[in-house]
Amino acid sequence: MPLEFTVMKESTNSRARLGRLKTTHGVVETPVFMPVGTQATVKTMTPQELEGLQVEIILSNTYHLYLRPGSDVVAEAGGLHQFMNWRHPILTDSGGFQVFSLGPLRTISEEGVQFRSHLDGSKHFISPEKSMEIQMDLGADIIMAFDECAPYPADRSYVQKSKDLTTRWAKRCQAAHTREDQALFGIVQGGVYQDLRRESALELLELDFPGYGIGGLSVGEPKELMYEVLDDLIPVMPREKPRYLMGVGSPDCLVEGVLRGVDMFDCVWPTRLARHGMVITRRGNLPIRNLPYARDFTPIEEGCGCYTCQNFSRAYIRHLIKANEVLGIRLTTIHNIFFLTRLMKEIRQAIAADSLPEFAREFLGAFQGEK
Repeated sequence: MPLEFTVMKESTNSRARLGRLKTTHGVVETPVFMPVGTQATVKTMTPQELEGLQVEIILSNTYHLYLRPGSDVVAEAGGLHQFMNWRHPILTDSGGFQVFSLGPLRTISEEGVQFRSHLDGSKHFISPEKSMEIQMDLGADIIMAFDECAPYPADRSYVQKSKDLTTRWAKRCQAAHTREDQALFGIVQGGVYQDLRRESALELLELDFPGYGIGGLSVGEPKELMYEVLDDLIPVMPREKPRYLMGVGSPDCLVEGVLRGVDMFDCVWPTRLARHGMVITRRGNLPIRNLPYARDFTPIEEGCGCYTCQNFSRAYIRHLIKANEVLGIRLTTIHNIFFLTRLMKEIRQAIAADSLPEFAREFLGAFQGEK
């Protein structure tokens, strides 16, 4: 079996659960946040540093690696694990979201998506079969079915057609996927229409994927609406399969998602935030590049055990960022990844102690977004 998922404990006062995800390249404790290594690297971090931050699994991007260096190059190198020297599990997305993001540069048909590269304008075509071919070349432990991610807002008739197309594409992906050491997940779509979400889930459950992504959320809708969709959808999804909320990574959304029964998350948000001089604290996101921190010689967050907070002040980090020194964004990235891996560990401990609702109230009461 390329993937085994075991529910270790279920909360008695929420839908949260502790799980263990066993893949070809190792075991992942869930709930888990997956840092994104778009180009086969988590920006500014070495694999050794990620291991030191206790990262167990990362995500890489099919669309970007297809364009450069090419999935054939990665396959020739021995696959993504060998190419980037990462010995632990990897998940690759299907490329569907990135193609959706191209807007007028892409055209969707029953067969797939015709698009122009954002790099040089060259024409390309990705079908469900092509997405499977690319992802089999890349060789990640978990791969995703090719889907259409409907925008927000979108009218019901469009989302209905998009959801139906995603189901047909999922069947084609399943037929085309032949690599036995990979687990292929389906992706539930349906926008913010709860009945369409349930329909999508039930259609994909008939295909019996080993896990299910929840796509098309966190694309501009209010967070409260996303939570309502999850409240309605999660009870339809199978208990014994992992549930993966795609593209979500802010601390408040991680806590709220786990409360509702989500097992896996990913997002470029924490590393992108770091590159813009913003760091995460328990009281909210701190714009460390701003003037008030020029003479602040305290760490980013008192009591934080990360390398950055143990060794450097806000003033020094601000100086590095303002001077465009690479070390500045390395230090902010280290802190942000550490913050989220520590948060997920605390969430798992709270589930184990059956105290997640209390932990969530305390955490969400203090976390105020951007300060």
